[in-house]
Amino acid sequence: MLSYLTLMKQIESSIVENLGRKFMIKILTAFVLVFILLGCGSTKKMSMTHQPFQMVDKKDATLVQKGSDKESCARCGMNLVRFYKTSHSSVHKGKSFQYCSFHCLEDHLGEGIVLKNPQVVDITSLKFIPVAEANYVVGSSKRGTMTRTSKYAFRNIEAAKKFKKQYGGEIMSFSDAREIVKEDFKHYRN
Repeated sequence: MLSYLTLMKQIESSIVENLGRKFMIKILTAFVLVFILLGCGSTKKMSMTHQPFQMVDKKDATLVQKGSDKESCARCGMNLVRFYKTSHSSVHKGKSFQYCSFHCLEDHLGEGIVLKNPQVVDITSLKFIPVAEANYVVGSSKRGTMTRTSKYAFRNIEAAKKFKKQYGGEIMSFSDAREIVKEDFKHYRN
């Protein structure tokens, strides 16, 4: 009887050992295949395939703020290079402020302060221009920043018309576009 139990334990041990080996072989094979497949990929660095319309290369962006937060919107903190084409700037009490959007500019104006030298990025030249010289295309199919209603500025009226023809929207002055922006604040400003 003792030899029968010993024989059964040896058979059981052999089966467990065999199953363990097979399992380990499968695991190791899977790892090897994964590493081979990963190694077969391109050695080129992956790049972003879709860049948001508002974004520019950092070298093309003019940042007017100083200090460690110069790349961040003065109101909401969003990245100014990423949302450069909707960027606005102004001066208050001698300090330069830059905003990711018309929305954030209006948020600052909504405090009842007077901002000097308000400017907007002309999306054709990527340079700041006075808002009084801007032709805003409002409500195009291009995504807006901080709002569902996009607002892009152009110094040249012909460039604004071309953009409108391609992407829709309405051409407006700064003050008319500002009335649209104020709509965003109706629900939480008294």
